[in-house]
Amino acid sequence: MTRQHNARIQTIALYTVIQHELSRMFRISVQSFLPSIITTLLYFSIFGAVLGQQMQLVEGLPYSTFIAPGLVMIAVINNAYANTSSSLFSARFQRSIEEVLISPLRPSLMLIGYTLGGVLRALIVATLVLGVSTLFIDLSLIHIPATLSIVILIACLFSLAGFTNGMLAKTYDDVMVVPTFILSPLTYLGGVFYSVSMLSPFWQHIVLLNPIFYMVELLRYAMLHHPSQHINLALIVLCLLNVGLFRLNVWLIHKGTGIRD
Repeated sequence: MTRQHNARIQTIALYTVIQHELSRMFRISVQSFLPSIITTLLYFSIFGAVLGQQMQLVEGLPYSTFIAPGLVMIAVINNAYANTSSSLFSARFQRSIEEVLISPLRPSLMLIGYTLGGVLRALIVATLVLGVSTLFIDLSLIHIPATLSIVILIACLFSLAGFTNGMLAKTYDDVMVVPTFILSPLTYLGGVFYSVSMLSPFWQHIVLLNPIFYMVELLRYAMLHHPSQHINLALIVLCLLNVGLFRLNVWLIHKGTGIRD
């Protein structure tokens, strides 16, 4: 088999995985897209419209504008993670993953296919959330290429994390453990709804240990050009986490964890 022929086979196999993920996503489109739209409407209605009227500027920004990047990030994290973890676990549970395993698709490309499914869902939902945001605030993205790049990096990270969970989970309850007990607390302690300067010194130190805080700061800078001391650190950590999780997942696939048991 020539290298060119092998590359063509790999491309077709990768395209098939991505197409399957997109088909699944739109087949359950109400479940995929509607919850984030409703949640964003509620956040803006309660936190933005009601609490925002009672608050002065937060770090020089109207409160509704201040929370907008964080709401986009919440949607990106939840959807990227949920899409990959649930899709992979379902494939394992139904044993349809065996069709992928016996195909000529390389483990790294299998991972890329599933990851891109989560990233595409996250991008669609982020666009919808931005559209909802314009109903409440005058939102002008300052750095559009930077915003898109950061959203993709965040979506990749949590799509990869969802893949890890989907590989290791033994029941559907295991799939829900991480979003419920890890992602949600980290998100609410990530400075989405408040400035870290509003907190006591103890809680400031706690928040500064939270990786999601730096992602919020990074996205807030890209969308609103809001100054932050942590931009370079956040970008480096985000890239390193993506590389680390990618390598971990490729190793898990090679080892056959959860898919060859």
